[in-house]
Amino acid sequence: MALLFFCAGSFIIAQDNAPQNKRKITVEKPDMQEIKQKTLDPKSPFYFPKLMAKYNRNDTVMTNEEYRYFYLGYMFQEDYDPYRTSPYSGVTDELRLKSKHTKEEMDTIHKYALLSLRDNPFDLRQMSFLVYVLKEMRKNMSAAIWEYRLEHLIGAIKSTGTGEDLENAWFVIYPTHEYDLIRLLGYEATDVEFIEPAFDYLTVKPDEETQRRLRDKVAPGFYFNLEIPISQYSMKHPNTL
Repeated sequence: MALLFFCAGSFIIAQDNAPQNKRKITVEKPDMQEIKQKTLDPKSPFYFPKLMAKYNRNDTVMTNEEYRYFYLGYMFQEDYDPYRTSPYSGVTDELRLKSKHTKEEMDTIHKYALLSLRDNPFDLRQMSFLVYVLKEMRKNMSAAIWEYRLEHLIGAIKSTGTGEDLENAWFVIYPTHEYDLIRLLGYEATDVEFIEPAFDYLTVKPDEETQRRLRDKVAPGFYFNLEIPISQYSMKHPNTL
């Protein structure tokens, strides 16, 4: 089930000099040192605990810039681990493959998606599954809140580049987010190549709708920047690499 497709096209890519619009994304390579400094500074409006509190209040006035600092700034927090897996994230894997769900199955999905997101607030797959099940359960207000969060976290990734080459590689905080974004764009990853010092290149094939819509402009693959996840993992787990 490609449950991330529902938010495809929710954002419009804007040029750097375009007026700020909450539904537009300005694409600009992030200054990771600045993001680190501001998200660790208690006096900064982008101090990570402040952004997390705002996010948890279901605050729909968070700007694209705040979401960008929130997403990328998580890599500098003490509990960040790019390769840690939540014990709850795989519980409902079999249910993901079903096109229809019973009430009991939806209750199970709902329960474990929330548990997984409490353990890891940036689990985009669980967030997508949660939006789906909340809509099926007719909990439309809750679904709208989680869908807003998902759209803006995806937007934070898309704001970091174009994915077209190494210089414009997308920044992600988890390698799994590479595949989440690819699905959102209407592609399936067919292979992955690690490029020194810290890049992934995903070779992709389009789904039928993407092939029909883009025709000869279909992308052969996309680049992702993993410099910070790799460096943070090496620092926190010096004996594992």
